[in-house]
Amino acid sequence: MRAVLAEKVQRVPQQGCVNVQSYGKHWPCLFPQHGPGKKHERPIVLADWQRTLVEAQAGDFLRGLFHSDGCRFANRVVVRRKEYVYPRYMFTNESADIMGLCQWGLDLLGIAWRMNRRNSLSVARRDAVAALDRHVGPKS
Repeated sequence: MRAVLAEKVQRVPQQGCVNVQSYGKHWPCLFPQHGPGKKHERPIVLADWQRTLVEAQAGDFLRGLFHSDGCRFANRVVVRRKEYVYPRYMFTNESADIMGLCQWGLDLLGIAWRMNRRNSLSVARRDAVAALDRHVGPKS
């Protein structure tokens, strides 16, 4: 942060993590999506230079999305008294724009997904989960 833009960067130790804070008047230049109000009630659109970065680093982009608004869990299904357990990812967000960005990132990497609700998508196919595992990794 200091090398790119910020005048001051602080590390505040907290239980189980370190909170990194930075203050600078030019942060909105790097994050034009930031603004007043709830993010699902305003447009979230990437600038051209941001789209270029995401296209080059789609796995890192998805890692951030899934670590903030997603999860990986063991899905349990019972069919004719036989239980099947398999890993599955879910991503949930009220912003249609953010959901669209997640879908776009998954498409960039060729990872199969499907919408299971208006505000939630699922990655459940074995090969798709394995591909997402390579990019997302465990939450820390």
